[in-house]
Formats: sequence, C-alpha cells, structure tokens
Amino acid sequence: MKTDIDIHRHDHFSFDLWLTLIKSHPEFKTKRVELFSSFFNVNKPIDEVAKAVKYYDDLCNTINEVIGGNVDTFEIYLLILNSLNVDIKQLNQDHLKEFYQKSEDLFLEYKPVVIFDELHHFFDEIKNQGKTINILSNTGFIKGKTMRKFLVNENLDQYIDFHIYSDEIKCSKPNPLVFQEVKNQIKNQELQMDQILHIGDNPIADYKGAKDFGFSAHLLKHQI
Repeated sequence: MKTDIDIHRHDHFSFDLWLTLIKSHPEFKTKRVELFSSFFNVNKPIDEVAKAVKYYDDLCNTINEVIGGNVDTFEIYLLILNSLNVDIKQLNQDHLKEFYQKSEDLFLEYKPVVIFDELHHFFDEIKNQGKTINILSNTGFIKGKTMRKFLVNENLDQYIDFHIYSDEIKCSKPNPLVFQEVKNQIKNQELQMDQILHIGDNPIADYKGAKDFGFSAHLLKHQI
C-alpha cells in the first residue's frame, strides 16, 4: 500500500488502527469463535456461533458510530450468548473477565497483520521532523489495554505520544468529544486545527468526523 499522505503539511498525526494500520490475523476470528463456544458451553453449531459473533460485532460498531457512545465488550458477549440461548443470569463478571483474558492471549498469539507499508520507517520520518503521533481507535471485542500490549510487542509504541480508545473514554468516533480529546492531549496547544491530520479508513467515523470537528482528514483505501 502506497499513500499520498504529505507529512510536511501537518504537525500532528492521528491514526485509526483497524483497517488503517492493521488487520486481523487470518486465523484469529475462527479461533476466537471456537474459544467462545467452548468456554461458554454454547450448544449450537459452530457456524451459528460465528454468525452471531459477526452480527453483534457489526451491530455494536454501528451503534457506537450512530450514537457516539461505547457498547462495553462484556455487553457484546452477553448479547451474543443470549441470542444463542445461553442463560446469561448464570454468568458473572469473573466469568467474563476470565474469557477476556483467554481471548487476549489468543489475540497476541494470532497477532494482527500490519498492512501499512514500512510503518516503522513512516513513523520514523514523522518523529524525526519533531512531529507527534497518536492512536485513535474505536474498540469492540478488543479493548484498548490489549491494543497497547500489541503495539509495545511490535515496537510501535515508541513512536506514539498518546493513545485514545473508545472503551477508555466511553465514546466513539465520530463523536466530536473524541476529537476534542485528541486536541486536549496534544502537547503543543498552539497548533491550528488544520495542522492536525486524522488518518483512517472509515468515511463517516474517521473522515467526516475529523473534518466536521475542524481537523484535516485523510481517507485511506487499502488494497486488501
């Protein structure tokens, strides 16, 4: 993937994660469905579990974008389990936390694939010019704390001045409060709004959200 992002025109760079910098490992989602089914003793065919997981993943992402809030990861689990006729009243937070830990371990084993060509080199170029970088990502199944671990493992965290994840601030792109949080955390508060560039793959959450707030925006289109 080649990009026409001009790093000389802007002084701060805000990056979305999913389908902008990274994509899921090709085996991860299948493995997660298998883990989900076995851990919660779901008495349904695995393809039915997979359909429910995808349905509620997509639905909750859409809800987050429409209302600008954040559906909690554990709420997503319970919605899926309820749709699969699992008695969710028999579950508690400890069950959900234990599953999340197992799914995090799986995620870090079947780690995402970096899809942005020469990402370390690109981040190096930005930082060598004295400019700053943040990650701004809506989250669903994978919490911000897990994404931080992945970025540390990939030696990418060294370039990132701050991270903003929807599960941690309880609101999602394109909510203007998310972009305000970016503005608040930039060290150089003298930067003009158009000197801040948000880069993402979602035309509503990333491009329109950033533009409506007053940032510059770049819609990234990968050939995946």
